[in-house]
Amino acid sequence: MMARIIIGIIVVLVIVYVCCGFKIVPQNNEGLVETLGKYSKTVKAGFIFVWPLFQRIRKVPLALQPLEISTSLTLNYLVTDSYRYFYNNTDSVESMVQLIRGHLRDIIGRMDLNAALGSTKEINDQLFTATGDLTDIYGIKVVRVNVDELLPSAEIQHAMDKQLTADREKTAAIAKAEGEARTIGMTTKAKNDALVATAKANAEAVKTQADADAYRVQKMQEALSKAGEGYFRNQSLDSFNQLAQGPNNLIVVGKDEMTDLGKVPALRKVWDASDDKKDK
Repeated sequence: MMARIIIGIIVVLVIVYVCCGFKIVPQNNEGLVETLGKYSKTVKAGFIFVWPLFQRIRKVPLALQPLEISTSLTLNYLVTDSYRYFYNNTDSVESMVQLIRGHLRDIIGRMDLNAALGSTKEINDQLFTATGDLTDIYGIKVVRVNVDELLPSAEIQHAMDKQLTADREKTAAIAKAEGEARTIGMTTKAKNDALVATAKANAEAVKTQADADAYRVQKMQEALSKAGEGYFRNQSLDSFNQLAQGPNNLIVVGKDEMTDLGKVPALRKVWDASDDKKDK
């Protein structure tokens, strides 16, 4: 009777032991089977059996997982090699985060501050290229990384505000100087144009006066050429009469020059006539 009881207990224990060895690996998971603490095999999702007390199974999720590193930096990753993910690093996710932060600092460090604050797309592309495949190290693949916004510290923001103010003042000063330079240039051009116009007007007036004088001379020459010798003799006698009536009674004139005296009043009349025409 006692033997039957012992055998029954043993059978029950064996059944319980075997039942405890049945495990289920969920969908999108892999199982790492360890025997006496040492990795022995990798099993896929489904119903499996391990020897209790001698073996254990570690479940590794393979589904895409989101991770928020900071308020402005998020990513999505998935495990591509469960063995490396679990055994090659004590915390593969934390190691991945530190690596991404290091790459981010390196990328931003090579950029101008203003460019870095306004070029999140470029930063995302470079960061994804640098950390897109971490399978060889951590058994992880980064599917998407996104830097929403880079917020500078209060000190950097204050420095940026000062720089922005200085840039605006510099731009305003340059614009003012350029405006003054254009004004000076326009004023100088206007003065030069006025001087040129005045010079042209003066030159035109001189030319007109010269043309008028030449016209007078021409007319006098034409008038003298048309006058006869008798006209000049009469004019000479009139000239002598006028001279004789003056305070000087002694006049010495050559024989050949007596006739030329008559031309003087004739020239006078022609000149006065041309003046009258000009005034009219």
